[in-house]
Amino acid sequence: MRIVQNTFGVLVAALLMLPAPAHAQPAINLSFGGFAVTGEDARVDGDVLFENRDILAFDVADFNTGSVGLDWLLPVGEFLEVGAGIGFTSRTVPSVYDSFVNRDGSEIEQDLKLRIVPMSITARLLPFGRSRAVKPYLGGGLGIFNYRYSEVGDFVDFSDRSVFSDRFVATGTELGPVALAGIRFPLGDTWSLGGEVRYQKASADLSNEFLGPKLDLGGFHYLMTVHFKF
Repeated sequence: MRIVQNTFGVLVAALLMLPAPAHAQPAINLSFGGFAVTGEDARVDGDVLFENRDILAFDVADFNTGSVGLDWLLPVGEFLEVGAGIGFTSRTVPSVYDSFVNRDGSEIEQDLKLRIVPMSITARLLPFGRSRAVKPYLGGGLGIFNYRYSEVGDFVDFSDRSVFSDRFVATGTELGPVALAGIRFPLGDTWSLGGEVRYQKASADLSNEFLGPKLDLGGFHYLMTVHFKF
């Protein structure tokens, strides 16, 4: 994990040191919106959220949440720009056992939490060039996904039906592809507003403490963007 993060840092530093072409202005792209996790029918085999659905009362879509991000973009010629970015998503979902309760009849409760910090190196193609006022674009790149998944609360030991309190945590960093498409509308010479859809795909291996051996980290970001040229 440390090697992956250090590699990302080196790539970002190299990108920042690249000289911008003449008449090309580096830019900051702020984004905010929503993140929709991969649906139940498309999640990786053995996904822990899908497996937990057999005994816990929640929906995978409950993990849909907000998304924020920041990209540093460098123009390369008239039709291309490269960038490095980082984002953040986090969601805590309360759940209870479907078919088990405490001896006093109360629910057996736990909190499931998924946090993802996506980092990316991307390239964007502007098919009509950057000299056009309205700028559609599409692109892709490499994503580096730092994650933390936890289950905290009360659980059933199925060997004797006893209830115990515990905390299970998985952390790590995984690689995967990123694809995106968007459009920008100018607000003067420096600022633009726009929208972007971004897809990420990755999965992580979990220990046997969890009901599923995998954690799907994929999904779609639906974003509004604020673009500022230096």
